[in-house]
Amino acid sequence: MSLRKQLNQALPEILPANPKDAIKGTELIRLIRMKIEGNYSDASLRYHFSIMSCDPGSPIAKVEKGQGYYRRTAPVPVLSSAQEILSLSQGRLDDLGPDREVIDIALMRVKKFRAIVQRWAEVNGRQPFIFREPFAANAPVGNLWKFPEMLLVDWDGAMDRDEAASIFNMKKQLNLPSFSLMAARLRIQSGIHSFREDFFQALSSSEWANGGEIFYAEPIQDEALADAYRRLNSTFGVGITSFGLEPLMLDELPRPAEILNAQPRETEALMDRLDINRIAKAKVRPHLNWAALDALRNDTQEITKLFNWLSEGIESQKPVSYNEG
Repeated sequence: MSLRKQLNQALPEILPANPKDAIKGTELIRLIRMKIEGNYSDASLRYHFSIMSCDPGSPIAKVEKGQGYYRRTAPVPVLSSAQEILSLSQGRLDDLGPDREVIDIALMRVKKFRAIVQRWAEVNGRQPFIFREPFAANAPVGNLWKFPEMLLVDWDGAMDRDEAASIFNMKKQLNLPSFSLMAARLRIQSGIHSFREDFFQALSSSEWANGGEIFYAEPIQDEALADAYRRLNSTFGVGITSFGLEPLMLDELPRPAEILNAQPRETEALMDRLDINRIAKAKVRPHLNWAALDALRNDTQEITKLFNWLSEGIESQKPVSYNEG
């Protein structure tokens, strides 16, 4: 049996599932020698570890920005995020099975993460606009390719209410846009088996905006996955950011309403729990695709609500809070 086949069989028994427990190369060589036949050199084993860690189909993954190897996980489970729930069931949760508790836990994690991203955006001077109607239970599954879960509005310096009017006037004189729109796709987990679907859904649903981003709750530990995202980003420009929140950490967070209504000191404590890692920076286009954006009006009334909200900010020469009611 070839060395590659022996490693494919032996590595899953040795490698830890958690990247935090990753095994360094020297220790992995010692452990693997107990499982395989043949007198292979350390250099040969290291070479195979390195090559296999770049193969999405192999059981070994290398830690991103660190040392050591861990076991690559199986495809992301259906309930890893609301996006998978919607895409595989078209919003009909009853089709997913009888375990309502599992579904409730998955949805609560998604809602908490969405609330965290909202607060993070606000802390960093960006206003979030949440798309809800396109993802309702009776909505077509094709909306996953048309709409992001969240739109981040950047007024480019005008969030300072005291300076807002002068900044709006200066932009008008320089013929600059008053704001930019970044379309954000939210996911709980990344996965080597699903990253292309994540990426190209984000790309498709951001074609009308100034750019697109994917926000992952969990840290992206797989070096091959991070490199794959960077290659796609270099061509298509969608940004990738992880918030460093494991599922159990999400479970420990307050309920979504408490996150959204947290006092400044509580919000600061929540932000301190994040471990933001920007895998790839989003490329920002200078102009919106107004034709594509206007065409979406027929799909949801929320586009009209978005237009009205943005117009209100421009007319009043200061960003205004969005009222979903």
